[in-house]
Amino acid sequence: MTDQQNAPISVEEMAHAFEEEIGPVDISPYAIEDWIALAVFWGMGLCVFLQFFTRYALNNSLAWTEEIAANCLVLVVFLGSVMCVRMMRHIQVDLIYRFLPKRAVRFLEVSVDLICIAFFAYISWLMWRYLEIVGDERMVTVDLPRGLVFYTVFAAYVLMFLRSFQNFVKDLTGKKTVREQAQEAGGIQGI
Repeated sequence: MTDQQNAPISVEEMAHAFEEEIGPVDISPYAIEDWIALAVFWGMGLCVFLQFFTRYALNNSLAWTEEIAANCLVLVVFLGSVMCVRMMRHIQVDLIYRFLPKRAVRFLEVSVDLICIAFFAYISWLMWRYLEIVGDERMVTVDLPRGLVFYTVFAAYVLMFLRSFQNFVKDLTGKKTVREQAQEAGGIQGI
């Protein structure tokens, strides 16, 4: 018996897949942090292109583009992490969930939610303490406070904390846990 989802398809079937009509685009699964991450990503891409153009076409590179692009990358990573927490897309080992009874799985998922909440709360507190120490430093090539990046990372950790708490509430009140909903939607790839 072959698995339908992983069954091999012919070249003709693959070619006809591109001919199918696509329905309307649904942007409802996206939240504000996703759109901000997209904007920062395009800003990073623009900085990298500007760096490439000025270095190789004009033979006179702009020094600030490298620092801004690196800071944009940091922001994209942390804002993307918020998205992953919300959609349960972080890598996780779910083998044990397959062998435990449903009640034990539910308890384990709620326990993992509580651990995540505690972790993100602690990291947010540590980030706040770190900001008190280095929040007023200036960037090297641009006369902007380095705290702009650090405050955004702090905000991302707070959002991860809030999204974890939101998942916890959904897990307690819903018939299906957030993990089960994401697995049905194809959001979780088990290891």
